[in-house]
Amino acid sequence: MRNKTLKILTLLFFPAFIFLGYTFLKEDQSHQMQDVKNVFGNPIALCCNQPKTGFYRNGICQTGAEDFGTHIVCAQVTDEFLKYSRTCGNDLITANPKYNFPGLQHGDFWCLCISRWIEAHNAGVAPKINLHATHIKVLDYVDMEVLKRYELK
Repeated sequence: MRNKTLKILTLLFFPAFIFLGYTFLKEDQSHQMQDVKNVFGNPIALCCNQPKTGFYRNGICQTGAEDFGTHIVCAQVTDEFLKYSRTCGNDLITANPKYNFPGLQHGDFWCLCISRWIEAHNAGVAPKINLHATHIKVLDYVDMEVLKRYELK
C-alpha cells in the first residue's frame, strides 16, 4: 500500500516540481542575460541567430565557468580567417552536428574564442567585430584601442 501511495503522490506532484524547476531555471537564466554586458558596459546585443552562435547556442557571446574557450568575441568571419583557423586545428567550415555546429562561411557572425581572435590578430587575419555584441570580458585580454580598429561600422 505504501509503494502505491508513493507512486500516486509522485505522479500527482512530479509535474508541478518540473514546472516549478523550469520556471526558476528560466527566471535564473533571464537574470543572467540581463547582467551580461558588452565592451561599452551596456547590455550585450545579439550576435547571431542564423547560425545560432554562442557557447550556450543562444545567439549571445556569453561565457561561464564551463566555457573553457571563452567564446566572447562577436566576429563576422572571413574566408581568410576561416582558412587560418583551420590551419590552427579549429575547422569552423565543416559542419559538426554532434556539437550543434552548422559550419561557417564568409560573412557569418560567430562568437569566437578570445584566444583564437588574438592569434588571428597577431597573424594579421583577425575578422571585424560587432563591439555591441562582444562581451565586456574581452577587455581583460585586449585594449579597447585595438578593438576599435576592428569595429564593424
